[in-house]
Amino acid sequence: MLRLFEINRGILREQSIEETMSRQQLSEAAWVDLQEPEEDERDLLQQLLRTELPESDDVEEIEASARYFIDSAGVHIHSLFLSQSEGRHDTTTVAFILQPQRLITVRETDLADFRLLRMRARRRQVEVRSAQELMVQVFEQKVENLADALEDIHVKLGEVSFLVLEDESAELEDAIDYLAKLEDSTGKVQLCLMDTRRSITFLQRHIHIDGELQESFRDITRDIDTLMAHTGFVFNKINFLMDSTQGFINIEQNQIIKIFSIAAVVFLPPTMVASIYGMNFDIMPELKWAGGYPFALLLMLLAGVAPYAYFKKKGWL
Repeated sequence: MLRLFEINRGILREQSIEETMSRQQLSEAAWVDLQEPEEDERDLLQQLLRTELPESDDVEEIEASARYFIDSAGVHIHSLFLSQSEGRHDTTTVAFILQPQRLITVRETDLADFRLLRMRARRRQVEVRSAQELMVQVFEQKVENLADALEDIHVKLGEVSFLVLEDESAELEDAIDYLAKLEDSTGKVQLCLMDTRRSITFLQRHIHIDGELQESFRDITRDIDTLMAHTGFVFNKINFLMDSTQGFINIEQNQIIKIFSIAAVVFLPPTMVASIYGMNFDIMPELKWAGGYPFALLLMLLAGVAPYAYFKKKGWL
C-alpha cells in the first residue's frame, strides 16, 4: 500500500493517488509511506525516485553500520517501533530514507504511530515545514505511544500486585505467566526507546539542524531519559512481584509437605505396634491373652495421639 503526503502552507496533507502515478505527483510528495509493498509498487517507486528501497531482510540487521548510514539516496535510519498483536507487544523495523525534500518510509505492518499521524494529518493538525521536521514528528509520536504503552503496563502491574499480595484466592501460577508477559513487553518498550535515542543522535550528527529542530531533539531526548528511568522502576517492580509470587508458592508447597510429614510421623508409631503384633513367633505372651486385642488397639491409639498432641503443644500444627 502506497500513501503520499504533501506539505501545503506548513500543514501535512494526504494526497489522493491516481491509477497511474505521475512523476510530478511523486516529486511533489513530502512523505512517501510504503506499507507491505508489492513488487510492482517497489519497482515503480525505485524508477521514479531513482532510489533502491531496502528489503525486509536488510532492515532487520542489528549492526549499527547497517541501521544508520548515508549514501547517494539520502540518510538511512532503520528504527524499531512497538506493535501489538493478539494482546502481546512486538517490535517491527521501519526503514526511513531522508532526502532534502522528501521522507520515504518502508514497513511491513500497520503501526499505531502511523495510523495516528495519518488521522492527525486528515484533521490538519500536523504542522511541518520540511521533511526533516516531519521525521521529528514521527519520532515524537513514537515516544508518546511508547509512554502510553508503559503507562498501560504499569496499570496492569498494579492489578497483578493486588492479586499476588492481597487476593488470597488468586491463582499464583497465572500471576507468574502474566508477569512474564509484562516483563517481555517492558523489555520491548525499553529496546524501542534505546533505538530511538541512537536514531536521534545519528540525525543530530548528519543533518542540518536549526534552533527549533534542535530544541525538539532535546525534548525527545529528555522524554526518552524519563521513560528509561521509568522502565527501570517497572523492571524492579516486576522482579519484586515475581520473587514474592515464587515465595508464596514455595510456602504453599512447604505447607503441603509439612502436612504429609506430620501425618507420616503420627502414623509411624501405630504402624510399628501393628507390625510387632503381626509377627509369627510361637512364644508371644499376648497371643493367648483375652485382653490382648483391645490392648494392642489402645496402644496404637496412644502411639498416634501422643505425637499429635506434642506437635500441637509446640505450635507446629
